[in-house]
Amino acid sequence: MNIIVLATRNQGKTREIRELLKGFPVEIKNLEDFGPIPEVEEDGETFDDNAYKKAAFAARVLGYPAIADDSGLEVEALGGKPGVRSARFAGENATDKENSEMLLREMKGKSNRAAAFKCVVSIAIPTGPALTYEGECHGTIIEEPRGENGFGYDPLFFHGDFNKTFAEISMAEKSRVSHRGKAFQEVADEFDKVLDWIDINMPEFEKVVCVK
Repeated sequence: MNIIVLATRNQGKTREIRELLKGFPVEIKNLEDFGPIPEVEEDGETFDDNAYKKAAFAARVLGYPAIADDSGLEVEALGGKPGVRSARFAGENATDKENSEMLLREMKGKSNRAAAFKCVVSIAIPTGPALTYEGECHGTIIEEPRGENGFGYDPLFFHGDFNKTFAEISMAEKSRVSHRGKAFQEVADEFDKVLDWIDINMPEFEKVVCVK
């Protein structure tokens, strides 16, 4: 059975991906299944840059194919901000509340409230090559937070299909329409091809016999 490493320590995300890929001949591990691994600095200019950087680093260090994603919020009236800095919009160690408050200040008086959550998934092997999948979800930014579910900008992101914010719907409902849900669903839909690609491209590691 193939082992693929999910380049995260988030157990919730790991359970989600395991559920999505159940039935395939693959064992999903995450970084908690290995020893201490240095953190990757997410300093890329695009979601693709950051997702690839995390997946490629984990693959090289651990010797297994690795999956990583990067995502964030792009707001039209702000020229695509906060973008790759979504988690750090109000500063390097900003909380979700501080980032949301920063967004509301930036959006004050703006009539165009259109926004999109975007996600890129990268699947890399130790020698560097990678596959890329993308998903996005469109909505609008409301003027004050609503709802208690979710995280990040969910209380401000209003989705027309539900007439609610992401923080007012269940995780299952959100997963059906969210940027991350769409990107990982693409991975699941093509996972037979992904496994074939891994089999063809994974390097053959030389076996060393220990002689006493």
